[in-house]
Amino acid sequence: QVRLVESGGGLVQAGGSLRLSCAASGSGISINDMGWYRQTLAYQRETVATITSAGITEYAGSVKGRFTISRDNAKNTVYLQMNSLKPEDTAVYFCNQAYSGRYYPWGQGTQVTVSS
Repeated sequence: QVRLVESGGGLVQAGGSLRLSCAASGSGISINDMGWYRQTLAYQRETVATITSAGITEYAGSVKGRFTISRDNAKNTVYLQMNSLKPEDTAVYFCNQAYSGRYYPWGQGTQVTVSS
């Protein structure tokens, strides 16, 4: 059973940066396409960025050019570098599988709050 642990969130001013990490334990994730998702009280879960097992990335239009997803398969970890943060990026961020329609048990997420 894979366990996902997200970290790196916090409170930052608009224009600032954060780097999120998602560590997977219990099984390797290197063969899986992975993604970062975010959720607010007002909206359903949104896919922010995805990365295939081969390293091909895709981004939501709202974050393209500001966020970068990457992975370190040796460490079973996926990262999300977030630059030029905006108040509308405020959300709880989660990582999980992407594209397959199947998901590992969701982690607790990490809260990102961007003040204006």
